[in-house]
Amino acid sequence: MTNPTYQTCLPGASHWSLRLKRGTELRLSDIAGNANVGMLLYNPDNLLERYNAPDTLKCQHSFKLHRGHCLYSDMGRIFCSITDDSLGWHETVCGNSRADQVAQRWGRRDYQQDRNAWHQNGHDAFLVELAKYGLGRADLAANVNWFSKVVADDQGRLTLIDGHSQAGSYVTLRFEMDTLVILHSCPHPLSPATEYPANAVQIELSQAEAVTADDYCRNFRPENQRGFQNNALYHLGSHSTGDSAC
Repeated sequence: MTNPTYQTCLPGASHWSLRLKRGTELRLSDIAGNANVGMLLYNPDNLLERYNAPDTLKCQHSFKLHRGHCLYSDMGRIFCSITDDSLGWHETVCGNSRADQVAQRWGRRDYQQDRNAWHQNGHDAFLVELAKYGLGRADLAANVNWFSKVVADDQGRLTLIDGHSQAGSYVTLRFEMDTLVILHSCPHPLSPATEYPANAVQIELSQAEAVTADDYCRNFRPENQRGFQNNALYHLGSHSTGDSAC
């Protein structure tokens, strides 16, 4: 990404949100390595529409996210596309760390006593940001964990691969519809770190290039072409949810 319109650093154990316009490009960069960025997505004009992890994976026949994949809503529309990615693996099945889990693993710290050295958890970080938009616990959904790689063994046990993301790793998202983006930089729930991992990320925003007929993400899977068609219908102003009779 060259000449971003806006950039900021999101410290570890922090949260952030913004309504991003269609055609915005968001790049997240791991500053020091081993970052984890939790993300939730909502339609700001209809907050009942939100990111759907099962549909995103199922319709693209994948267990992981990487360049070419699109992130789907529960209405079959595409919130954003992964246009660039240096890692090739981001997970969206393990959810969030919680307060009791963080306290058991790394000790209990709160902001009142420890200020910026406190131990925030992903669940509560999301709730703080969601409250700004009139949303709460009932509105939480399965989230993406950018920069994190989780693998399963023969018994189905999941393990986070430590060191998967190195300093300078990045992922770039192009937003295909107006989207409320909720982020946190709290530890992954499977983190094996011996000390609380407070790893910062860089956030950069810019204007994306127009989507063309030969766009990589649009053509990455046949299902994505249908998703882009659903977006086109939505942006024409027809919000019909019925199936075509063709």
